[in-house]
Amino acid sequence: MSTAFVELDQVTKKYGDHTVLDRVDLAVDRHEVVTLIGASGSGKSTLLRCVNGLETIQGGRISLNGDVVSGEGVDLVRLRRRVGIVFQSFNLFPHMTVLKNCTLTPVRAGVATRDQAEADARVMLERVGLKDKVGAYPDQLSGGQQQRVAIARAMLMRPQVLLLDEITSALDPELVIEVLNLVRELAGDGITMMMTTHEMPFAREISSKICFLHKGSILEQGPPEEIFGAPRAPELRTFLRKIHEAGRD
Repeated sequence: MSTAFVELDQVTKKYGDHTVLDRVDLAVDRHEVVTLIGASGSGKSTLLRCVNGLETIQGGRISLNGDVVSGEGVDLVRLRRRVGIVFQSFNLFPHMTVLKNCTLTPVRAGVATRDQAEADARVMLERVGLKDKVGAYPDQLSGGQQQRVAIARAMLMRPQVLLLDEITSALDPELVIEVLNLVRELAGDGITMMMTTHEMPFAREISSKICFLHKGSILEQGPPEEIFGAPRAPELRTFLRKIHEAGRD
């Protein structure tokens, strides 16, 4: 019997006749940081969205700490309390302050009272370096600051797993580092994370395990030193060569 904290067993996702995920097997242990790499369209983001219940699967199953969280009858509200997700677009409410953006969901979901949510949000915003921005609106923040608010908001739901989907791809290069530093801190705290990224040096540094997706399948997975240092699959070697040629390694 598997002891994985997050487990995907033969997960298949289709859009009509197009197979996006093809019988994917993946095990993520508690406190691991697992990074999904691969070309655009390989299924990375779809895999994360399936774990969070934003996409339904057509085959296999997904489990969280032994509980099946895919298929008919899944309590999606409860699942999303347990599995937070942050996207490349910040998805902040433009008419709400930073503090209100952070407290709205915990209060509505019953995770915390309004007073507790505000107290927690102030602590979290101080941690992410935005203590002085609680009363600001999203359009008064830089992209990096908005993304840090989005991460703080996800963490205020006290998730058991945090999913990060290309969270730096919409940022200017000079803003990427501040977001990556925050993710580095969260990983140091032992938060279980699954993420997609094109920042290969960061993936190499922070990940417990790297999974290379190609045409909806995980062709190769292992510790960063093996994936980057001794890739076996020809498709992975080609992908890493293109990354190198683009100067992103």
